[in-house]
Amino acid sequence: MDKIRGYIKYFSKAEIIIWLSSMTLIAGSFAIFGGENYLTLSASVIGCTSLIFCAKGNPFGQALMIVFSLLYGMISFTCAYYGEMITYLGMTAPMAVFSLASWLKNPFNGNRAEVAVGRVSRGEAFAMILLSAAVTLAFYYILTAFNTANIVPSTFSVTTSFIAAYLTFRRSAFFALAYAVNDGVLIILWIMAAAENAMYLSVVSCFIAFLANDIYGYVSWRRMWKRQNGQPDEPLCPSAAGLAPGGQGRPCAAPEEAYRH
Repeated sequence: MDKIRGYIKYFSKAEIIIWLSSMTLIAGSFAIFGGENYLTLSASVIGCTSLIFCAKGNPFGQALMIVFSLLYGMISFTCAYYGEMITYLGMTAPMAVFSLASWLKNPFNGNRAEVAVGRVSRGEAFAMILLSAAVTLAFYYILTAFNTANIVPSTFSVTTSFIAAYLTFRRSAFFALAYAVNDGVLIILWIMAAAENAMYLSVVSCFIAFLANDIYGYVSWRRMWKRQNGQPDEPLCPSAAGLAPGGQGRPCAAPEEAYRH
């Protein structure tokens, strides 16, 4: 009983509300549209639980993301979304393994339940964009060869997934925003699938829940960065989250100062 209370105290009231709301949305959509698609239900529950742990910088979230990636790859295969299948089985799952190792190796002040927020220099960010463009182009031809359904959003999903996975590995707060963009793409993608089979509306609900969790994840990591660096609660510049040279950053003083460089 004390262990359960400890888990409850670990999460804030807002986090508990977000998780319970996500579970309600997922369960409700499954009951209405999912039928007997328990694979989708399992993936959705594991995925949302993963995100709430990731929002706290807990490596356990990455372990759950590995499981989610495997299940989601199977779901994508059934809908001929080979881009999603290849992306999650061939990129997101392996990157989650590397991210898990990275998060475990970089705890904040020895606390293995919270990762130290990292940084990505401008040069590295530029290289990441170039690499993501190359990955996108390569995947476009691969997905075309596989006759992937809805090729344009499927290809763009590869781009956003790659950027999000890379930023997760580098422990940048912006990984959550990248995944939020990816969630928006996937909502559109699965709405297209649901137009042909209403069963996939439960997957749409899953990614709507993911979107809310990822937005909260960015807010949580922004606060986490400030706490870890002893910064006041002020608006966060891109440099403060670790996308500028030196990576130490600072709160935004004024728009013209923030973007002077």
